[in-house]
Amino acid sequence: MPTSRRSRLHSLSFASALRENFKEGYSHRDLMGDLMAGVTVGIIAIPLAMALAIASGVRPEYGLYTAIIAGFLIALSGGSRYSISGPTAAFVVILYPVTQQFGLAGLLVATLMAGVILVALAIARLGRLIEYIPESVTLGFTSGIAIVIVVLQMRDFFGLPMSVDPESFMHRIALLFGALPELDIANTLVALSTLLVLIFWPRLKLPVPGHLPALLIGTGLAWLFVVNGLDVATIGTRFSYTLADGTTGQGIPPILPSFQWPWLQPGPDGMPLQWSWSTIQALLPAAFSIAMLGAIESLLCAVVLDGMSGRRHHANGELLGQGFGNLVAPFFGGITATAAIARSATNYKAGARSPISGMIHALVVLAGLLILAPILSWLPMASMAALLVMVAWNMSEAHKVVHLLKKAPAGDVLVLLTCLFLTVLFDMVLAISAGIVMASLLFMRDLAGMTRFTDISSQRKHVPVELPEGWVVLKVSGPLFFAAAERVFDEMAETVRDKRGVVLYMDGVPLLDAGGLNGFDRFSRYCEKQEIRLMIADLQFQPLRAMARAGVKPTPNCQFTATLEEAVGIICTSFSGESVQVRAI
Repeated sequence: MPTSRRSRLHSLSFASALRENFKEGYSHRDLMGDLMAGVTVGIIAIPLAMALAIASGVRPEYGLYTAIIAGFLIALSGGSRYSISGPTAAFVVILYPVTQQFGLAGLLVATLMAGVILVALAIARLGRLIEYIPESVTLGFTSGIAIVIVVLQMRDFFGLPMSVDPESFMHRIALLFGALPELDIANTLVALSTLLVLIFWPRLKLPVPGHLPALLIGTGLAWLFVVNGLDVATIGTRFSYTLADGTTGQGIPPILPSFQWPWLQPGPDGMPLQWSWSTIQALLPAAFSIAMLGAIESLLCAVVLDGMSGRRHHANGELLGQGFGNLVAPFFGGITATAAIARSATNYKAGARSPISGMIHALVVLAGLLILAPILSWLPMASMAALLVMVAWNMSEAHKVVHLLKKAPAGDVLVLLTCLFLTVLFDMVLAISAGIVMASLLFMRDLAGMTRFTDISSQRKHVPVELPEGWVVLKVSGPLFFAAAERVFDEMAETVRDKRGVVLYMDGVPLLDAGGLNGFDRFSRYCEKQEIRLMIADLQFQPLRAMARAGVKPTPNCQFTATLEEAVGIICTSFSGESVQVRAI
């Protein structure tokens, strides 16, 4: 099998990162490193998974199911050694509206559809799509998502009595400001204490992650308030469950996730989702949004980990793993999952050696579900809100945004702000689409501005002899594509209006597209009509191939030469009446 084909197949192979690890050798020391890292990141993932599920509009245990099922399968089948997958903050702005409209069943079906799209992206070998998304677009929509997440957490952060849950961002802001005078002091103090610990704990440089002490302090403070007769909302007071045998309880059920068809889960009215073409049409945009954001997040995470570790991920293998995890997880109640940058970075820093750490992390979350469920029901909703506020701040990468606003060109600033405001006010997919289109148009404008021509007739470095009267040599530089060709050829037509002949020296033209061919054709016909002789010198390979495919051939009025030296020699011989030896200096 040819090497190139073998490498393409390898890029799509199942469990590429894990198999590469085992091929290099896996020792007892590596296992211990994975064990320590998996336990560390698993402890962090338990409250985060619950908080992100709640923020997405579903019960907290579904976040744990996601970290268990999808987290294990993606680590097993993916293409990045150190990525940790599960619920992530970036998805909240997509998943919450889906849950509100279609219920848990609609969210799981949308996740399933997104898994199919991700697998299709892997098969189409589009794993490098992250390279085509400018940083201004990425920073814009992630910052917008962070703002939306913070606003979504304000009700629980301040314990506000909001009876309605609006979808519109501006309506939510108005309701929050209207409810602020009724904020609950106990819930607010619990949230602030949790947030302050999260902010200042890293300064102590202790090996224990800040999430654990922050939640412990928040839970302890909430307990003191409850003992003294104050009301503090917790997971146990907000959620309850009923098992198949009739057993009821507060918080989350301490049982394994069970298999169930996603569309048979509760819909918006508590009944199974009713299949119809209109339902599929309504869920497809959400599924596409989930898949695109999942691809971007997972590949961006893998790139960050490559920079930290010096390793290389398998982009298409990672997409395949993400698709596989999101295909299977909905059958066990798991919502959308993708690689989480913060948890993945913690995993690597904690000593991870292979994807086995990601699988161990999933098993730790499973143990937490089965053993710690009664304890987890004591977690205050205000502390969970503070945890997500900190996650939103970290994902916003505010320092990068400020740096870009201060240092970047005006076009990049415009793209970033456009993506940010569209994400906040409308929709993330609209923001990414508009950002990429704007960035592409601005790039083409700048690229088109680089395409120009110069009269080098008197530059002896290029034209070492005096040209016959009425002849001119124009050096064309830059790509002759649709955004530049019409302007450049129109300007050249004005320049050669009263000339006998013109040489287009095109060694600086790397690209000629259909727009460039059309411009050249119009210029050639203009020269023929004005009886201006035309010579094309020193074409690069791509423009030469483009002209050959378009059927452009030499004519009595238009000649092609391999070099400018040859073109000048022909001009001086044919139009001055004497042979001249031409040598470029």
